[in-house]
Amino acid sequence: MTAEDPRTPAEGTGEPGRGAVVTTAAQGAVMTPAGSRALALLRLALGFVFLWAFADKTFGWGYATPAERAWIRGGSPTKGYLGRVEVGPLESTFHAWAGAAWADWLFMLGLVAVGVAFVAGVALLPAAVAGAVMLALMWMAEWPPARHTSGGAPSMSTNPVVDYHAVYALALIALALTCSGDTWGLGRAWARLPFVRGRRWLR
Repeated sequence: MTAEDPRTPAEGTGEPGRGAVVTTAAQGAVMTPAGSRALALLRLALGFVFLWAFADKTFGWGYATPAERAWIRGGSPTKGYLGRVEVGPLESTFHAWAGAAWADWLFMLGLVAVGVAFVAGVALLPAAVAGAVMLALMWMAEWPPARHTSGGAPSMSTNPVVDYHAVYALALIALALTCSGDTWGLGRAWARLPFVRGRRWLR
């Protein structure tokens, strides 16, 4: 591009020079305003999924958790779920973890931390990693590759590899890597904080 050439790199020429990144109208923008808003909506929805699970298990709102099994009433968020695992190589391990205080606290802290981070749009990378680890463990607990449970009953698995746990985990990572918290979130303000600035892994 010469001084006489009024075109900007964003407009492009269709014939990029060596190492140039060109975005033309025909190719479309890397991230359009509508695209960033769609990612923000997805981020808020996933954050709400985690926060709802935390709140329902804590207060027993009568959806997945009856009032009498609420965490604040002495119920265990992990006992019922992990105690009923009937598939996979970690079946006995999950049974041993079921109802343990440390497992309850880690699980609930993970739910609320990931939920708050994604709703607020801050610390998305560490939250995505934590959320992906939680979802991977839940995938292991359901073990979609199994056709039958340890008792011989059909597992009712709908997909042996990619179930909703895998999709949620991939979505968390994609949202973190695209800085989705900058739209309808506190991502930009978070990035300007002294302890965050220059540390990409905290974004």
